[in-house]
Amino acid sequence: MALTGGTLSLGSLVGFVTLFGVAARNAILLISHLDHLVDCDGRDWSLETVIQATRERVRPILMTALVTALGLAPLALATGQTGREIHGPMALVILGGLVTSTIMSLMLLPPLIWR
Repeated sequence: MALTGGTLSLGSLVGFVTLFGVAARNAILLISHLDHLVDCDGRDWSLETVIQATRERVRPILMTALVTALGLAPLALATGQTGREIHGPMALVILGGLVTSTIMSLMLLPPLIWR
């Protein structure tokens, strides 16, 4: 919100809650696939398995972010329209957070899982 010059409003708070859900879903998706590789496929708990799980979940994580971003882009880009007071800040928060949460899910979460 600070980067766009916006203020904390009801719409932006809803955006933060939504973003938390998307980020949690991505983390759960990655961890559950790692558990599947270890439990069902008989893989060892190793760095190689964590990397494999991350590689196999890149597409679903990126597709979630891309589809959400494409759906919210018209709301974020529309200016001067009725209803923009609520939907605009929400869309901006979600779009900005999708970038950072996707990077965190794919770059920061695997080393944390391994640790």
